Amino acid sequence: MAPAATGEHAPIQTPYYSSKPSSIFASVLHGPRDLRLESKTIEDPRVGELQIAVKTTGICGSDVSYYTKFANGDLCACHPLSLGHESAGEVVAVGPQVSGFRIGDRVALEVGVACGQCAICRKGRYNLCKKLRFRSSAKSYPHYQGTLQEKINHPAVWCHNGRLPDHVSYDAAALLEPLSVAIHAMNRAQPAPGSTALVIGAGTVGLLTAAMARQSGCTSVTITDIDAGRVNYALSRGFATQGYVIPRDIHSAGVSGTSTPHTGAMTPSSVFSAASQFDGAKAIASRIFAVSQPEGEFTLDEDEDGHDVTFECTGKEVCMHTSLYATKPGGKVVMVGMGTPIQTLPLSVAHLREIDILGIFRYANTYATGIRLLGAQNKGVVGALPSLDDMVTHRFKGLDKAKGAFELASRTSDDDGNLVLKVVIEA
Repeated sequence: MAPAATGEHAPIQTPYYSSKPSSIFASVLHGPRDLRLESKTIEDPRVGELQIAVKTTGICGSDVSYYTKFANGDLCACHPLSLGHESAGEVVAVGPQVSGFRIGDRVALEVGVACGQCAICRKGRYNLCKKLRFRSSAKSYPHYQGTLQEKINHPAVWCHNGRLPDHVSYDAAALLEPLSVAIHAMNRAQPAPGSTALVIGAGTVGLLTAAMARQSGCTSVTITDIDAGRVNYALSRGFATQGYVIPRDIHSAGVSGTSTPHTGAMTPSSVFSAASQFDGAKAIASRIFAVSQPEGEFTLDEDEDGHDVTFECTGKEVCMHTSLYATKPGGKVVMVGMGTPIQTLPLSVAHLREIDILGIFRYANTYATGIRLLGAQNKGVVGALPSLDDMVTHRFKGLDKAKGAFELASRTSDDDGNLVLKVVIEA
């Protein structure tokens, strides 16, 4: 289990007690697209808990899935559920036996709460704990309610305030959650300095994974997506070095894609025919590799086609096919995105080329690293992460605007044609 979060304030804060439970508003999902603003009561924080006034919550793809289907993959909600798990806020009450925090502290919330006692937790891989409860997920019952509430009581050990710099906004602090996924993916992949990386999917997690690949010393990071706006965004903001826009239907014969070099210019690719889904994936992998090897640039191991490590961030079966074909012999494929639960894969490709397939599930022991990386932003540090605030393309003020926020988050562009990347709901 992660160690208790500590900050600069050593004294134990005297717990705050109110005379009676207070009333708060919460956004509660009762069924597909049936989102309601409801009044609830909140008790004082119990032993080991903090009460947090939630300032910002980012909308994740899993939240959108629950909103549209009342389910996420195989997980179906059984009763009303507050969504939201990418959050940051301010401490407004401190429960008994909590040290290192005081009222007014700014904190980022890690919302997966493990048991801390099992063998998995003792090994430090608490994200795999069978008893783990994750806010806004229907996996545990009763469901662990999400953060789209005015205030929540949360275990202090899972609240991170250690040296959260003043220049880091609540929006950026909330994005520590998807950044943690990217950090965990890199911890699993452990790319060697000078490696080449491919990231499939340019959503929030894909962009942050690409950024972390560059942080980890990958000299070439190619990012792909079916949305040209997201690929261009990744390149213009320095998340990746090359990009490729994948045809929306790579199963069809005679479709064409567009490549995007680091300059951001779009050029048409050659037309290819795909007799099967594997042939289509193989052709796409070949085209991506060609884009990632700009003409005239020096290439090491010219006889080895493919990338050292591929991060599959969509969860789509066809993207997993492409990942295997796009990875060089002896390389690694890291499954970051969760989507299609049962897939048919060309496993002989991995077998014959000795490609390691690694899975990741959320994250563990990542928030301290994420906070250090955010601390380096806006301070002129060479190689600092691109701005996380810039990733927030749309902001909605107040829980009463949650329905509009979810509707927009399910799209890739707004009514004016602007890119939709990260939608947040602010207090």
